[in-house]
Amino acid sequence: MSGETEVYFYHLEGRTLEQVLPTLLERSLERGWRAVVQASSPERVEALNTLLWTFREDSFLPHGTSSDGTAAMQPIFLTVEADNPNDAAVRFLVDGATLDDASPYARVVYVFDGHDDDAVSQARAAWTEAKDKGFAVSYWQQDGEGRWQQKA
Repeated sequence: MSGETEVYFYHLEGRTLEQVLPTLLERSLERGWRAVVQASSPERVEALNTLLWTFREDSFLPHGTSSDGTAAMQPIFLTVEADNPNDAAVRFLVDGATLDDASPYARVVYVFDGHDDDAVSQARAAWTEAKDKGFAVSYWQQDGEGRWQQKA
């Protein structure tokens, strides 16, 4: 499936992951995609779990974690593992999380902090690896108004 998989890189500068991730997840659900969000620690998964319940007063994003016990039913699944228990079409990698094989997904999205030199270096290495494997890659940055602009 490598010819069909898109690998996106979202470079955060003016906004935080907490400000950006809910909107990206909403767009994924609007496309009819299930999503997996892979974070780097169980504590971060719990923080994202809380965020998705409270990010906006008038709505929430339907999601779960391994502690909920219904992974296969979750439109959005939060994890530290590399599995895909909800048969997600899109996988978000945050806080330096890595993925060995992007090919099972329609899209893999790296969201990284542009102010963190290690995160930028890791994203560059992931970009090179994705291109070398033949995935369609694109790089996005936000403009002054917060709109995502494709830069590469």
